[in-house]
Amino acid sequence: MTSASFSYPDFENVEFLKDHVQKVLNFYRGSALDPSGGFFHGFQDDGTLFDKDLRHIVSSCRFIFNFAGAYCRDGNPEDLVLAEHGLRFLTSAHRMQDGFYAWELKEGRVSDGTAMAYGHAFVLFAASHALQAGLTFARSVLDEVWSLLEKHFWEPTQGAYLDELSWSGRDPDSYRGQNANMHMCEACLAAWKATSEEKFLDRAERLAKKFTLELADLSGGLVWEHYSQNWLPDMDYHKDQPEDLFKPWGFQPGHQVEWARLLLSLLEIRPRSWYLDRAEMLYRNGMKDGRDTDYGGIFYGFGPDGEPCAPTKYFWVQAESIATAWRLFWLTEKQNYREDYIEFWRYAWDQFVDHQHGAWFRILTREGQKIDRLKSPPGKTDYHVLTVCWDILDHQPG
Repeated sequence: MTSASFSYPDFENVEFLKDHVQKVLNFYRGSALDPSGGFFHGFQDDGTLFDKDLRHIVSSCRFIFNFAGAYCRDGNPEDLVLAEHGLRFLTSAHRMQDGFYAWELKEGRVSDGTAMAYGHAFVLFAASHALQAGLTFARSVLDEVWSLLEKHFWEPTQGAYLDELSWSGRDPDSYRGQNANMHMCEACLAAWKATSEEKFLDRAERLAKKFTLELADLSGGLVWEHYSQNWLPDMDYHKDQPEDLFKPWGFQPGHQVEWARLLLSLLEIRPRSWYLDRAEMLYRNGMKDGRDTDYGGIFYGFGPDGEPCAPTKYFWVQAESIATAWRLFWLTEKQNYREDYIEFWRYAWDQFVDHQHGAWFRILTREGQKIDRLKSPPGKTDYHVLTVCWDILDHQPG
């Protein structure tokens, strides 16, 4: 599990970052493709397939991003073929007759047709990156899912997206959450980059203001996860489920730094005076109680009392913290952010990076032990790791 026999590389070195991206991609390039359609979604640590039948909307979309992003950067035609393969499967297998995208498929059939804003955010995200890679038919996918989101999920009086619509009847659930909205902000930024249409940038800004200013101010300068139908913090929702994958109780340090990085992205495009201040605040508040000073790394979640409620360590939390620390250092030149960047990378290098098989382990105990042999179950494609490395490469000194 640890890299005790390894010396640390130069984590700021461009060639190191590029090489790490390729090692992550290679874990999936050789085994993820399903010739009959889409990609396999369930891999053990050594790359062995453990579930060939389950398809999750999140993995289906994130694989498209992985390969489209790789093609945009390196121009490998095989990556473009993989991205196109994934997009065609997404629009043929996940897309249902009513235009919504199924949350899960089993053996090629819809096993969960609930319409999730989170899943549709990733459809928009995937289509946007496919369009950037030159897949022109992705434009119709982008436009269609945007229209669907506008009609069925967007709540204009609230300035946010509702979370889910039932499989039968398409009735909206009363639950409201920040996670789907955060990824919608990310997807809108990708759509703006792909199309240059201001409506996507306007929406990203509106979401950022809603969650990192208005709602964070209701929760002591941190973004809470769960809300009532009227967008008031719901402090009891999933209180017994702090480890839930998509709707965990508690404050998520990983989501504080993700929002911070989205604000820094907006700052580059349309400078606003509050973006940097709020990004630093979210980072600072998330790290204050999210950092594990005993074992290293960053907790999955902590409660309103500042105590860890989910002391496990998730790969994506470490990755997002690495990227945001770098972005803040790159912008402010404050050395504490650079020190954090190196510290977080060293922890990930020792604990999460699989130096034998490639990619990152998914989840560890607080002390750094693996809890299972599942490196990439449905939902995980190491998209966070690739996003982080590409983001750092895009923000180099000079």
